[in-house]
Amino acid sequence: MRSVGTVLVLVVLATAVATGARRWRIPAPSLLVVVGLGVALIPGTPEIHVSPEVIGLVVLPPLLYASAEELSWRELRLVWKPVGVLAVGLVLASAAAVGAVASLLTPLTWQMALVLGAVLASTDPVAVTALGRRLALPPKVQVLVQAESLFNDATSLVLFRVAVIVAAASSGVSWQQAGTEFALLAGGGTLIGGAVAWTVSLLRRRTEDPVLETVIALVTPYAAYVLAEAVHASGVTSVVVAGVVLGGLSDTFTTARIRLQLHAVNGTLVFLLESVVFSLIGLTLPAQVAALTDADRLWPLYALAVAATLVAIRLLWVLPLSALLQRSSGARPSWRVPAVLTWAGTRGVVPLAAALSIPVAADDGTLLGQRPLVLVLTTSVVVVTLVAQGFTLAGVVRRSGIALEPDHTAREEASARCSLAEAGIRRLDEMAELEAVPDTVADRLRRSLQARMEHARDRLEETDPAESDDHVYRLLRRDLIRVEAAELERLYDAHRISDTTRRLLQRSLDLEEARLDLAT
Repeated sequence: MRSVGTVLVLVVLATAVATGARRWRIPAPSLLVVVGLGVALIPGTPEIHVSPEVIGLVVLPPLLYASAEELSWRELRLVWKPVGVLAVGLVLASAAAVGAVASLLTPLTWQMALVLGAVLASTDPVAVTALGRRLALPPKVQVLVQAESLFNDATSLVLFRVAVIVAAASSGVSWQQAGTEFALLAGGGTLIGGAVAWTVSLLRRRTEDPVLETVIALVTPYAAYVLAEAVHASGVTSVVVAGVVLGGLSDTFTTARIRLQLHAVNGTLVFLLESVVFSLIGLTLPAQVAALTDADRLWPLYALAVAATLVAIRLLWVLPLSALLQRSSGARPSWRVPAVLTWAGTRGVVPLAAALSIPVAADDGTLLGQRPLVLVLTTSVVVVTLVAQGFTLAGVVRRSGIALEPDHTAREEASARCSLAEAGIRRLDEMAELEAVPDTVADRLRRSLQARMEHARDRLEETDPAESDDHVYRLLRRDLIRVEAAELERLYDAHRISDTTRRLLQRSLDLEEARLDLAT
């Protein structure tokens, strides 16, 4: 970056665009890439060059960790076999196909074509998670797409390191060396990620300070990444393992207050980093293109050919795998799930970080002259997939008919709320029989639980949510909260209450309004 001012402008621009994308219900990663590219093409815009350390060390760990935390252990156990096939087999097939096409159509040597194939072989967890948040995919499909993007990085990173060694060194690489590299990357990353998760869980179980626990949660992905990279293991795998383990355990060693605070802090951090990194992808492309020679002037066609190859090889791989899984489960083969799985395989931050880390010179000191073309093709393919697939993925999901209807999710939530209230009432009855609770307290709690259960049953039976009593209640309660907040300010301005009391009561009103928002 040229200056702190450029960074601040970038943050403000990215945040504004991402906010607009949410408001207009447009996929934020795709819009950010387009806006970033458009801004970079404006005359006078300073060239932005991003170092691999900025992406790999500052941005990538928290985004990967947040994606991993969202994985469901239960759903992951159901899809681990296809995830393994996609994370290893499809990555190898994609790298080979891209390498072959690049060596035939582009000026790249076969060594640098192999580097390009390894860079683009895996789908990107950050992009997949960011795009998938908007879609009401069935749980198995969502976990399959997300888990594949998280766990295929170890395979692609091994391929990438081997390909870089081949391109930068005169000596070859044996299968034994490649196997050892894979074991160190994947196995070492898994062990370190598990160790970090175990250590962090011990610390968080003994911590009740929300600020300290928030600091520990923010440092965790960076610790997992740095420790793994320090022993030449996969930092990406380490972060993913730590995120998956802690994501499944976090509810057991944190309080409600801490969970609410962590959710707000993590949400803000992820939103900010995603906004900046996706806009950077578009902003950096023109500067990368300027470094090309006249011999590389057909790079747009090369990029389209590589992107088409990735989609084609993914479809050819996913179709038979999906048919096999559907047949084994007794279901009729269908194009719907394979189409969504194919179109959801976007590239993003991880390939860009890998491409930026390609050495400038070989081991003998000679420059790797085709590095700029590999970097341009990587960024271009990332842009193409984020724009073409990102803007149309929702349409593909709707067309396939596999998306969950809003009524399904609402009824599932209402049914669960009803079960929770019934469990509370049963426990209260048990305590009342033992005379462990005063009658007045028990009656008060029972009325509250029964009211919650009745609201849940009403939501299960209602046909038009906009006309339900629960909907009218929330609208009216929000209006009353605004009136109460205004009265609170009047009391403070009249010097009838202290600032401490004002903040305490305002927080109480804020929490109640937040509960109303969660219930909608």
